[in-house]
Amino acid sequence: MLPLLAATYFMVSGGPYGLEEIIGDAGYGWALIILFVLPFFWSLPTSLMIGELAAAVPEEGGFYAWVRRAMGPFWGFQEAWLSLAASIFDMAIYPTLFVTYLGHLQGLDTVLQVGHRELWIELAVVIVATLWNLRGAVAVGHSSVVMWFVGLSPFFVLLGAAFWRGLHTGSATLAPPHGHPDLAAGILVALWNYMGWDNASTIAGEVEEPQRTYPKVMITAALITMATYLLPVTAVWFAGIAPEQFSTGAWVDAAQNLVGYPLVLALTLVAALDSLGNFNSLTMSYTRLPYAMACDGLLPKVLTRRLTNGVPWVSLLVCALGWSLALGLKFDRLITVDISLWGLSVLLEFVALVKLRITEPKLPRPFRVPGPTWVTVALGCGPAVFVVFALWAARTERVGPLPAALFSLGIAACGPPLYALARWKQGSKVYLPSKL
Repeated sequence: MLPLLAATYFMVSGGPYGLEEIIGDAGYGWALIILFVLPFFWSLPTSLMIGELAAAVPEEGGFYAWVRRAMGPFWGFQEAWLSLAASIFDMAIYPTLFVTYLGHLQGLDTVLQVGHRELWIELAVVIVATLWNLRGAVAVGHSSVVMWFVGLSPFFVLLGAAFWRGLHTGSATLAPPHGHPDLAAGILVALWNYMGWDNASTIAGEVEEPQRTYPKVMITAALITMATYLLPVTAVWFAGIAPEQFSTGAWVDAAQNLVGYPLVLALTLVAALDSLGNFNSLTMSYTRLPYAMACDGLLPKVLTRRLTNGVPWVSLLVCALGWSLALGLKFDRLITVDISLWGLSVLLEFVALVKLRITEPKLPRPFRVPGPTWVTVALGCGPAVFVVFALWAARTERVGPLPAALFSLGIAACGPPLYALARWKQGSKVYLPSKL
């Protein structure tokens, strides 16, 4: 359970890194409200849904397998397409964060800006994660446990120092920065920090006793993530650090303010390591999707090749190449596109949950969302509202000449013709996976 829990934690969160924009946009008061309330309508419903489906259908490919079983190959393909398209945006963020945090070290900021050094370091993150994943899911899971504890350790020092200062200064304020909170921006960043729960499901075929393990992992990870967000934000608020000082990487500045350079150095290094941990765990998740689709005949047979440890090595290399080509696009500012595409895929998973309840009522469910089928319908309403909100909030952002919302919907609309192309290319063949 512990390796899967750590890997899931990195797929969703990895720690408080990335929360800074919420404080800078909305202020401490709204940041604490958002981070506390949002999980009950966004994370918890998704965790419960995944707990039931992962226990009932513990197959490689995870959410792709659920939707395919409930609604057929067409919708299974759409589910996989939305997730893989979102990964292009999502996976470009973590190497960028890796470099951003390193840039907070004195002297490194100017060094990194010379030539294409930032891009080369981002590419190195992709290569390291690829090599790491070639060792197998077990290696990724156990390394995630180590990075989990290492990544959070500086925050224990920061928490202690922040509460100590708060007790002696009493200068905490809940007022928003400049008196005008940007709630939409704060909620979007929080949505991004609380998403990704279904990613752990794609490796179900490599998990021991998935029917028992997944429900426990989902609920535990949701509670731990919530705590690791709320406690640091509460601490720096209590210490009286102005919200205007918070933007991406500002935990390093808070460490300098509260303790000094030793904590700055430690937090910077583990923050960079945390971004690598995020990328590493998500690499394990996303690369199982092309493999599962190839086994169903929807992608070329070569993607079914595996190593003896179960790693779909061709799928891994193809995905790594795609993410490498996306690094220069700087999608770190386009989290609304990421949220929209991932959110649409999650809505399909809720539909699959309801459909399987109706069509396969006798399907063994070691874990079941409490209540009748209408409860599962109500459960999906919260995520649905926030997906609509993300599309609405994206109205002012643009990707080239297009509004970000229209761009997101355009990507989603590519799914049906791509499915038709896949069917035309591959026919109705179903391939057996290869271990060579």
